[in-house]
Order: sequence, then structure tokens, then C-alpha cells
Amino acid sequence: MARKTPAAAGMPVAAVPRVNLLPRPEIERREREALTGKWIWGVFAAVIAAAVLIAGAFAVNWLAMQRLAAEQSNTNMLLVQIANLSEVSQTMASQKELQNFEADAMGSDFAWAPVFAKIDSALPSGVTTTGFDVTSGAVPSPQTKPEVAVGLTGTVTLSSRNAVDMAAIVRKLRTVPGVISADPQSLTDSTATPGEYTYLLNVTFNQTIYSGDYTQGAK
Repeated sequence: MARKTPAAAGMPVAAVPRVNLLPRPEIERREREALTGKWIWGVFAAVIAAAVLIAGAFAVNWLAMQRLAAEQSNTNMLLVQIANLSEVSQTMASQKELQNFEADAMGSDFAWAPVFAKIDSALPSGVTTTGFDVTSGAVPSPQTKPEVAVGLTGTVTLSSRNAVDMAAIVRKLRTVPGVISADPQSLTDSTATPGEYTYLLNVTFNQTIYSGDYTQGAK
């Protein structure tokens, strides 16, 4: 029976031995070159990364400046609009002030014809209104009712050819709408025109005689 050799039996064959014949300085030089190359590539990569970051920062800053410019433009536009609106506001304030002045100055406006018509409605035939001395009352107020607030007060002069029952005239005058009070003051017999009588009455009207044309919200 044949004997198997170690190679035939699957025994590992030793590798061929290799010897690095390069001198030690050459090996160190090559190692230094390899390390230097790695450093160069590292520095180059760092420069590229820094450049990218700087470019990104510049891009972000440019976009921010663009947005800032747009916002400043909008702000300036709004300031111009506000300035224009301030002129409108001043005009409206002046108009409101004039309306308030008009309401205060003309709030007690009334027409004379209806007032005298109310007085004449209570006079008997032959008695006429020949004069008056009256003053208007306060401007209407939301806190007071026009039916009870004084609107016009003073004296009214009546004349007649014959003596009349002044008490009856006063009673009838007190029932006239708009009259708060009516009272006789005096009776005189004219010396210039014999047989002519002059009556002086104290009369007060409420604020329903006001026209209301100049009150707030009337226009």
C-alpha cells in the first residue's frame, strides 16, 4: 500500500516568503507622502465645506435682505396710506366738530308761524296778537322729554277793541298742544286809541315747537 505525502493528505503548503528590500528611509518617505496627501485632501475638503457654508450664508443673507427690502417697501406704502387717512380723519373730525357746533347753536330752532298759530287758535274773535318778547330755551337733551322741557318763554301782547274775558282765554290757551303754562300779567286801556285794550300774557311753550332740523342725526 502506497504512503501518502503531506501534500496529498491536505496538509497546508507554506506561502512563499517575501522580503521587503526597500531601505527604511524610502519606506518612511512613502509613508510621509501618503500622510501628506491625506492632509491635503482633508484641507481641500475643509476649504470646500467652508466655501459651501459661506455661500449658503451669503444666500440666506441675500434672501433676508430681499425680504427686508420688501417689508420696508410695504411699510413705506402703509405709512403713506396712513398719512392720507390722517387727512381724511382730520376732515371728518372737523366736519363732526362743525356738526356739533351747528347742533348747539341751532338746536332750539323753531318756526314762528306755527307758534303764533297756536296762540291765535285760543283767541276769540276781535283779539289779535300785536307783540311778543320771548326767548328760546335750552338745546334738546336726550335726558329730558320735549313735552316737559322749556322751549320758549316770555310775554305775548294781545289787543282788542272791547274788553274780553282774559281768564277764559288763558284757560283755553293752556289746553293748546305745546303750551306748558299761560298766565295773565296785566291789562291796560290805550290812551292813544280810546276803546282799545292791551293784554300782556306770560306764556311758556315746551320743546315740541322746535323744528329738530339741526339736532344730531337729523340730516
